Amino acid sequence: MNKSKTKFQRKTLAKTPTSIKGLDEITGGGLPKGRPTLICGDAGCGKTLFAMEFLVRGATDHNEPGVFISFEETEKELTANVASLGFDLEDLVSKKKIWLEHIFIDRGEIEKSGEFDLKGLFVRIHRAIESTKAKRVVLDTIESLFSAIPNPTIIRTELRRLFGWLKKKGVTAVITAERGDGSLTRQGLEEYVSDCVILLDHRVSDQSSIRRLRIVKYRGSTHGTNEYPFLIDEDGFSILPVTSLGLSHISSKERISTGIPRLDTMFSGKGYFRGSTILVSGTAGTGKTSLAAQFVEAACKRGERVLYFAFEESPSQFMRNMSSIGINLEQFVKKEILHFHATRPTLYGLEHHLTTTIKLINKVKPRVVVLDPIDAFVMGDNQSEVKIMLLRLVDYLKEKNITALFASLTNGGEKQELTDMAISSLIDTWLLLRDIEIGGERNRGLYILKSRGMSHSNQIREFKLTDKGIDLLDVYVGPEGVLTGTARISQEAKNKEEQLQRQLEIERKQSSLELKRAAKDAQIVVLQSEYKAEESEALKIIEMEKAKTERFEQYQKKVAESRKADLQAIAQK
Repeated sequence: MNKSKTKFQRKTLAKTPTSIKGLDEITGGGLPKGRPTLICGDAGCGKTLFAMEFLVRGATDHNEPGVFISFEETEKELTANVASLGFDLEDLVSKKKIWLEHIFIDRGEIEKSGEFDLKGLFVRIHRAIESTKAKRVVLDTIESLFSAIPNPTIIRTELRRLFGWLKKKGVTAVITAERGDGSLTRQGLEEYVSDCVILLDHRVSDQSSIRRLRIVKYRGSTHGTNEYPFLIDEDGFSILPVTSLGLSHISSKERISTGIPRLDTMFSGKGYFRGSTILVSGTAGTGKTSLAAQFVEAACKRGERVLYFAFEESPSQFMRNMSSIGINLEQFVKKEILHFHATRPTLYGLEHHLTTTIKLINKVKPRVVVLDPIDAFVMGDNQSEVKIMLLRLVDYLKEKNITALFASLTNGGEKQELTDMAISSLIDTWLLLRDIEIGGERNRGLYILKSRGMSHSNQIREFKLTDKGIDLLDVYVGPEGVLTGTARISQEAKNKEEQLQRQLEIERKQSSLELKRAAKDAQIVVLQSEYKAEESEALKIIEMEKAKTERFEQYQKKVAESRKADLQAIAQK
């Protein structure tokens, strides 16, 4: 008898969605349902706000009431602090969606009595859960609860008891804890009895603050293990799981215009690929921003939304300057097709800039994004950090099929084909603008350094800014090298003069040949006339001789007849 084998079915861990932007993606669906999660970090990293948003999102987005037990801030203080995030706790409390309670721990009384028991806390939490039918519970912070207990053994026992009790209640709990010296928490035990541990970090690098999140452990579930930048602003928490992006994006075959017809012809007459990353680099004053503005204008005329990140000029100054070359962008701002975000790179750290950029992209939903210039982020020796930030941004833009144009300032000299961030591997199309100095003049030149996936011109074009936009001209390439500006005009005039002289010489030789041909023809006519005259004269002489011969023969015949000669003998003669 064959025994049937039961096939094992993989089961996924039940999870509670947080609705915190980005967190559910890196956790694979949210926090472990019915289990405690520890949120640890230094002061000011956002633990309380994280816990509060978890509770508010559950009540508003998933109809899951929650309980917030605070051991430090009062109900009034909490309500005022989170109001700036748009959370109306008073309304949620009145609707019994959230139970908000502050429990004061009298350390002096505990120190005098030496006794500590969590039964009273369990009773109050149980009453709050039953009153609101809560599915979520927050305890903030656990250090305030145990800080007055001098005995580590009691602390460990009560911690295990607390976490075990929360599990039995079947609620999804979030417990906040201060970070310890050399450990995730001050007690060094909370992280071991928690099913999920999330570390929030707020560090300062080069006088710029950076916030990052890392999932230290997650029992029973896979999760992202990288450090993820996050932002706390008027919309709450925003976590960017951009480090988890791979190379699975779909590349578009659609081509879009550069905004400059002659530049389009350099790209097989079709322009850039949709969703590609374009780098425009060059020294100061070569026209990088103008080239970006021409591309922006073309995109806006197609009706595509454009998001322009300006790190050196205000939008007003930028639009004023571009109007001098015939590019009117103000009309597109009024139509809300063109959006600007202007700020100094030193205002935030790199991760904050990245988070803000991604957030604005999600809000505006542009088809084209411009960053001008990206080298403004480079300060000191942070080139590698800037490259990592741009790598994350490029991956995100490609995932969304957004065409990106980066402007970058390069140093003069022979190494203009190098960038400060060494990001050439991230770029699909690279335009290099350079100064060409000759004959006491400084002119601009443009050429395509590379363009993946398409044939493109290898020629240098003179780059001119006119009152009607950008114009590309052919440069003169000869024995003297590449000539632009006045030198090009002079050389072209010289070439035209030489060509005219050559044309006149050809015409002179052709005229001489015509004259010689006419003279030959005339000589032939004279010779033919002389030949005909001589021929006529010769024919006359021949006729006369024939006539003389005939008359002579007739004369002889008559003489013979008169002399009765033998006519037959005469005839034989």
